[in-house]
Amino acid sequence: MLTRVRRIDWMIVLILIGFMGISYLLIQSAIHNNLSYRNSGMDQKMIIFYGLGFVVLFAMSFINYRILLKLWIVIYVIGISSLALVLKFGGETNGARSWFKITESLNFQPAELMKLFLIIAIAGFIGYRKGETLRLGQEIVPIGLIVLIPFALVLIQPDLGNAMIYLIILLGMLWIGNVKYYHVLIGVAIAIGMFFLFMSLFQTYHDPISDYLDRHDKTHWMERIDTFLDKDAVTQKENYHLINSEIAIGSGGLLGDGFKQGNSLQNGRIPYAFSDSVFVVIAEEFGFVGSSALLLLYFLLVYRMILIAIQCNHLSGSLIITGIVSMLVFQIFQNVGMFLSILPITGITLPFISYGGTSLLINMLCIGIVQSIRVHQEQPSTY
Repeated sequence: MLTRVRRIDWMIVLILIGFMGISYLLIQSAIHNNLSYRNSGMDQKMIIFYGLGFVVLFAMSFINYRILLKLWIVIYVIGISSLALVLKFGGETNGARSWFKITESLNFQPAELMKLFLIIAIAGFIGYRKGETLRLGQEIVPIGLIVLIPFALVLIQPDLGNAMIYLIILLGMLWIGNVKYYHVLIGVAIAIGMFFLFMSLFQTYHDPISDYLDRHDKTHWMERIDTFLDKDAVTQKENYHLINSEIAIGSGGLLGDGFKQGNSLQNGRIPYAFSDSVFVVIAEEFGFVGSSALLLLYFLLVYRMILIAIQCNHLSGSLIITGIVSMLVFQIFQNVGMFLSILPITGITLPFISYGGTSLLINMLCIGIVQSIRVHQEQPSTY
């Protein structure tokens, strides 16, 4: 037991403690002058979530991760079932049916858990190849179908952000799983072709698509796409979130306006500042220096996980870490990029910082699996 404790990467634990302190301060600042959330206690709840998260992390660290690989089919079926059930019985928030309402203040989002389940499923499916080149019909196409099903179910909710993450996980794990270069080129060509086809169809049939989505109460899809493609073509109301976020980030300057001093935050002009828009809080109140410090912590976390993947003696462990790193890096890039106008606005949260119990616990569980890979890597494996 003592040997396992010593094998834990304590640098990662220290980084997570740093994230906990940053998250607490930013959420506290975000709700400070928001009458709707001032007494919600979100900052204290986040500390409780972190406490539960560390319990989950350390518990998972001492469980052999290979047990999950042996049960990957069961895990995948459970994940798909939860996504199907939420479409029927889930609660609707902001036009998306994505959450199971457990209590008045506690919700569970299956799409978040499916990210981890998908990583385990892909690793379990291709781990037996032991580094040999992946074949198109035997591995790549079946893996694509494994990802396509949850992708479609989440897109229907609609939750474009998590659906995109599934594709990023697929790409990262296929690459480490040893895919042929010409298969990569084919995939890239198809992706580029689909993008330009989408752009062409969207612009040609813009009004009919807008009318259809309006009839089905999905107008926020059009607003987000229009805001990204042509900010001048949308109304100020539709562009409200992005405009005020850019103003807040720009006003922060080098050192920021100070804790609880951001003008945009003080006047409540940043929607969901405690959740999706939490990066705007640190950029406005702590400036470029504070934002860079947060990104440096993310870099150190990813660096430590990559080291564990490189040192891992088994392909399955490296595949799992690759999936987790791909997921986290994309979420960070997407969340920051959408407020810098280089990516479309989605509902993706900033890992370990944004308010949300489901997201945090899943991320902590992911780190626990990374620690398990490090702790148990010397043990023999059939994967």
